Amino acid sequence: MAESTPRPPDATSPLVLSTRELPRGAGEMREVVRTAPAPADLGLPLIGVPEGAEIDLDLRMESASEGVFVSGTVTAPLRGECGRCLQEISDTITVHLGELFAYPGSTTDETTDTDEVRRLQDELADLEPVIRDAIVLELPTSPLCSPDCAGLCAQCGQPLADLPPDHGHQTTDPRWSALAGLKDKLADS
Repeated sequence: MAESTPRPPDATSPLVLSTRELPRGAGEMREVVRTAPAPADLGLPLIGVPEGAEIDLDLRMESASEGVFVSGTVTAPLRGECGRCLQEISDTITVHLGELFAYPGSTTDETTDTDEVRRLQDELADLEPVIRDAIVLELPTSPLCSPDCAGLCAQCGQPLADLPPDHGHQTTDPRWSALAGLKDKLADS
């Protein structure tokens, strides 16, 4: 089975860094500070970064003997809903990145599987999968609007935080409803 060659990254994407101007000497460094639109599907079912929202990148590209090490932070807005009461949630997430992009033909490139270390392609480092992994792994699978969110009333669906403490629903099993009618008749007599 032939190994497929990954498609080169889009050099015009703000989430793709060019390493052409970064000298290959170990320790050479360049800072990258920019704002980019968030890609699609950057989140989980209940919470995530809205597509097109501005994400702030504050990164360093450092030349290493085996490739380019990209480190820094990414900050993005979050939108979603509480996993208990379905109230809308707005927040901000900041994640830390640290990823080596191996030079083609380097020892790292030739001795690791393609899914172990990212590779530079045409001297470009595609940060979208790195950012996606970092953000999605930091998100809660069941986000809460507050740590003490009580959720919704199972009977009426109203937020328990908005209801009085003695809130309850009197439900009668339909098989006993005839006895309830008999009780009312006896109380009237």
